[in-house]
Amino acid sequence: MKKILFRKFRVLILMVFLIACTMHIMIDLLPKLEKRAAGPGTAGNSGCSCSNRPSEEPQSWGKQRARTGAESGWPNKHTLRILQDFSNEPSSNLSSHSLEKNTGPADKTEAFKRLEQYSQHGNNDNKQFIQDTNTNKIEPVMGYSKLNVLFEHSLYKIQVPGLTEEDTLFNVNTDIRFNPKAAENPEWKNEGNDEEEYVPTGEPSADSYPNWLKFHIGINRYELYSRHNPVIDSLLKDLVSQKITSVAMKSGGTQLKLIMTFQNYGQALFKPMKQTREQETPPDFFYFSDFERHNAEIAAFHLDRILDFRRVPPVAGRLVNMTKEIKDVTRDKKLWRTFFISPANNICFYGECSYYCSTEHALCGKPDQIEGSLAAFLPDLALAKRKTWRNPWRRSYHKRKKAEWEVDPDYCEEVKQTPPYDIGTRLLDVMDMTIFDFLMGNMDRHHYETFEKFGNETFIIHLDNGRGFGKHSHDEMSILVPLSQCCRVKRSTHLRLQLLAKEEYKLSELVEESLLRDKLMPILIKPHLEAMDRRLRVVLKVLSDCIERDGYNNVVENDLDSATANTITSTR
Repeated sequence: MKKILFRKFRVLILMVFLIACTMHIMIDLLPKLEKRAAGPGTAGNSGCSCSNRPSEEPQSWGKQRARTGAESGWPNKHTLRILQDFSNEPSSNLSSHSLEKNTGPADKTEAFKRLEQYSQHGNNDNKQFIQDTNTNKIEPVMGYSKLNVLFEHSLYKIQVPGLTEEDTLFNVNTDIRFNPKAAENPEWKNEGNDEEEYVPTGEPSADSYPNWLKFHIGINRYELYSRHNPVIDSLLKDLVSQKITSVAMKSGGTQLKLIMTFQNYGQALFKPMKQTREQETPPDFFYFSDFERHNAEIAAFHLDRILDFRRVPPVAGRLVNMTKEIKDVTRDKKLWRTFFISPANNICFYGECSYYCSTEHALCGKPDQIEGSLAAFLPDLALAKRKTWRNPWRRSYHKRKKAEWEVDPDYCEEVKQTPPYDIGTRLLDVMDMTIFDFLMGNMDRHHYETFEKFGNETFIIHLDNGRGFGKHSHDEMSILVPLSQCCRVKRSTHLRLQLLAKEEYKLSELVEESLLRDKLMPILIKPHLEAMDRRLRVVLKVLSDCIERDGYNNVVENDLDSATANTITSTR
């Protein structure tokens, strides 16, 4: 009898163990089963090359090319690795993160070598770098466009010096033929007309590259993108319309950010909406614990473009369906497990991060739609290394301690004697960044980056602007300390600031018009726009005081050649 009971007990234990294993396997497979149940349009199958509205079901292509030896579904890892090698999140300070496991340097370098090898088949005597093919004017939203008038001004027609191979981030020219077969991809998604098909014979020209790749190829020593480059407007449209095929959390950082991959293999950094347009930063919040605002990222790109810095990667607003475009396509289990339905029947999630990632600070849709900003990735660090610099005027990020620059009025003299600020334009570029941050009210500029290939003679990339536009009722004068201490500015910057202070080129009206092109308009409320005009007058007053005290030639650095300077002077 005892033996029978013992055997029954052993069988019971074995059954419990098998049930537990089965449940564990089912939990792991649940996300994949949900995707399959949702239909072919939600997985990695070939679908419409541009996303529909989040509330609509995605439509399949009117035409599909015959597949040769490739099965429907998610591309293999090798394909993704080759194509994603050109992408990296714009807000990374120290390292590059990928949706796949980190690949070795040899794998990533091989991707770029393949492109260089294709260039050898072309005519090397007639190399042409991918630049502006035309000077398209911005389409006016309502008849008369102040932006078009601004961009016709001589200050916005200053040409960059002639480019050599050392001045371009990638030595890629229009002779290159990017062959999708090199990435083992039997079909290349068409970004434009759904009805149009790629000719299967021959190799596509540089014009058929996806817009994110054209953006990367166009980066040079002097600018992130050139003026009126039609690729930028096309890339902004892609950020809004391209189908999202994969989502993962960005590691590091204080607040939740998502890395989104599109059907054309481009990637972007998604910052979800945390505050309404009307909400200001609470007065008791420290600058380092403030929310990151999605609309600040969007507005920063447009402001940077109007100031003619062109140092912010393209950013666009998008309304995202949290179920179909995040939960159903993510492979990140940690992210997937944080989704829940709120008492108000809205879809919510919170992810993992240092601040505000809990059920109390969950991001909830209405019922499953959420706004967010999408910032195009910069090239992967394995292909285009970036150097991270500590901002000389970095804040202490401490509740009680102050930074050295806050207590030493002669701090700039020490900076001027320290490389790379002792020669070249780096100090003047920091002054540009200071003015840019003050106009936005951004106190969170602890580091900045440059492309390593160009050494110290290149521009500063204006990354991570989410803590701007927090307070329209307060002008934080401490942001302007670098300018008031150093009393240095480029002549081109000074002239543009003076131009934007005029009634016919009013900064707030130009930014407002530019922001009307974003899908999430209005991006900024009126008080924030008016605050920019007020802060612009403050900047000009600081520079005027510097000039009165130290003299014009000691404050304003002439970065214009004599012919350009004479033309600008005659048109003023």
